[in-house]
Amino acid sequence: MRKGVKIMLGSLAIVGLLVWYFVANTPPAKVSARDQVPTFYLHGWGGTANSTNQMIKSAEQQKDATKVLTAKVSSTGQVVLIGNWHAPTKRPIIQVLFQNNKQSNYQITSRWFKKVIVAVNQQHHFKQFNVVAHSMGNLTLAYYLLNNAENAKLPQLAKQVNIAGHFDGILGMDDQANQNRLKASGEPVTMNATYRQLLALRQVVPAKQLQILNIYGDLGDGSHSDGRVSNVSSQSLAYLLKERAKSYREVKMTGKQAQHSALHANAQVNHQVGQFLWEK
Repeated sequence: MRKGVKIMLGSLAIVGLLVWYFVANTPPAKVSARDQVPTFYLHGWGGTANSTNQMIKSAEQQKDATKVLTAKVSSTGQVVLIGNWHAPTKRPIIQVLFQNNKQSNYQITSRWFKKVIVAVNQQHHFKQFNVVAHSMGNLTLAYYLLNNAENAKLPQLAKQVNIAGHFDGILGMDDQANQNRLKASGEPVTMNATYRQLLALRQVVPAKQLQILNIYGDLGDGSHSDGRVSNVSSQSLAYLLKERAKSYREVKMTGKQAQHSALHANAQVNHQVGQFLWEK
């Protein structure tokens, strides 16, 4: 081997060692306290991982978030956490999956969600958390707040994203298109049994703590709905929480991609969610 080649190889080896040394000894970039707040994704009735996969993927690709855990909840409420949450991780995401994904008793699903919060908090302590909920996931979250908002021993909800929430009825079940309306105060003229229970949120949610983004769909076909939930039903959330919230904003999506199940795969929805959670 020629002398020049040996010198070149030796130089490259030295450069490689220097690069390794600096990489190995460079401290990881600091993650702000706000960016360490975990975000839980809740699917709707009959939902699976596919219901929230696209939203989570968008958050990872567009907002530098990281899915750290999948919380699987058995039909008896047992929680199994899959994955690893290495601290500090920027914008950690936990995907919640209910084995009994057609359980429509919101008291039960809210208890399951509480078990998820407790299980994750035992593994990786946090004081605040965010939630992105679609369809029935909104009622799971609402009943969780109803039962736990005043519990100071639990982590506190900081930001919630409500997508296609049926707070005051579902079309074809206990609501009909263009049947209900909102008063000037935001109070719905007609209230179903679920909504009447949720009225207690007006007192139990801590004042000026929670930031809320409420996204709903309008197909533009005259039904003023996303095909499953009327706009009035979705917008009735404002009467429950707007006065108590630190901030409250509504966003209406329109067109075919504003259909109830399509909303969790809507790029505009993903943009709004990412901006709300991590750009303010």
